[in-house]
Amino acid sequence: MKVTRLRAGLSALAVGSVLMAGVPSAPAQAGEHDDRRAENESRQEAVDEAMSTLEEELAHTDTALVQAYAELQALDAAIPAAEAELVTAEEQLMRLQREAEIIAQRLVAAEAEERSITAQVQADTERADDIRAAVGQMARDAYKGDMAESALSAALDAESTDDFVRQSALAETALRTQTQALRDLEQLNGVNRNREVRLGAVREEVAALKAEADANVVAAEVARADAEAKKAALELMRDEQAQKAASIESQKATQLARQVELEAQQAALEAELAAIIQAQEEARRQQEAAAAAARQNGGGAAPAPAPPPSATGSRPFANPTSFTPWVRTSKYGMRFHPVLKYWRLHAGLDLRAYCGTPLYAAASGTVEWAKSRSGFGNQVMINHGYWNGSSLMTSYNHMTSFAVSGGQSVQQGQLIGYAGNTGLSGACHLHFETYLNGATTDPEPMLN
Repeated sequence: MKVTRLRAGLSALAVGSVLMAGVPSAPAQAGEHDDRRAENESRQEAVDEAMSTLEEELAHTDTALVQAYAELQALDAAIPAAEAELVTAEEQLMRLQREAEIIAQRLVAAEAEERSITAQVQADTERADDIRAAVGQMARDAYKGDMAESALSAALDAESTDDFVRQSALAETALRTQTQALRDLEQLNGVNRNREVRLGAVREEVAALKAEADANVVAAEVARADAEAKKAALELMRDEQAQKAASIESQKATQLARQVELEAQQAALEAELAAIIQAQEEARRQQEAAAAAARQNGGGAAPAPAPPPSATGSRPFANPTSFTPWVRTSKYGMRFHPVLKYWRLHAGLDLRAYCGTPLYAAASGTVEWAKSRSGFGNQVMINHGYWNGSSLMTSYNHMTSFAVSGGQSVQQGQLIGYAGNTGLSGACHLHFETYLNGATTDPEPMLN
């Protein structure tokens, strides 16, 4: 499987985890779209960065295991953010619920005050009506002459001193009663006017509280739906996380066996190279011995044996890829496998090379073989002779196809085949190995 397919799968996972967070009931505003787009872009950048790391850490690991582990890594990174979003959504819902309780209490108090003021206004209105009726009756009685006489009438008509006093008292009492009734009526009207103003304010408050309560209900329903969606999404992510972890566990035994096999293949390869070097050295010794014997026998100087091609310079290798300059995706050295939990040697240098792109001979030499070698995939082995007194060879692995064959002489920079993803490889690339005296060594210091 290619890196692009892995990245596409991880991108879908990242976007899916965002979409599972739920769609608001109301139409999303432009700002919300921008936030989601920024969140997606940020998460994709994190996935790309993690994928670059995984390409190095999980080199020569089975594709299915790489994908499962990469997706698990993406989930592990996404779940804390989803948990934080759920906490925020639940806090928002709780805040709205608390506000709803406060609004309900205020509404109850306001409605109670409205009823109380209404009752007071009604009672005082009835009392004012009674006073108006009484004052009116007094006025009518006075007009008819039914009320007590005036003070002057009392003085003129009194038959005795006692009668005068009695009639005068009655007239004064009637006047005071009428005056007090008018004052009470005026006071009641003033109080009622103030109460009517207060009643209008309370009714406005009640209407505002009811509107606020209605808006709060809508907001709370949206918040509740959002929290439920986020909780469901988080549960799905946790379920998927558990499934990925179980899948990885189920593949570990197979992958460990493959790693043992790969290490055995590496040892077998080095043994083959050692045999080639031994035969090469033996042939050289025989040629040197034959030349010495010819000189001793007086047969004249025998022609010197033709030396194998030799690499020169402190950096004998040219760029074997079509990228200029070459791009390292995984360096040579010990590597901790994050899935299998053990240290292993990454015996080569991984260089960026997309599927089907050309690969070239890093130095001149002779092709020992061009064939498939299990975990190495399609491999070309080139013998470069000697460099600084040591045997030097290179291999080009995971190729999709060959452009050379065993026994063929090649020049530095000559096309030898095309990059691929064969063998134990997680994506198309060039796994480039260098051997000094048959043992792997870091190629990077030798590359121009």
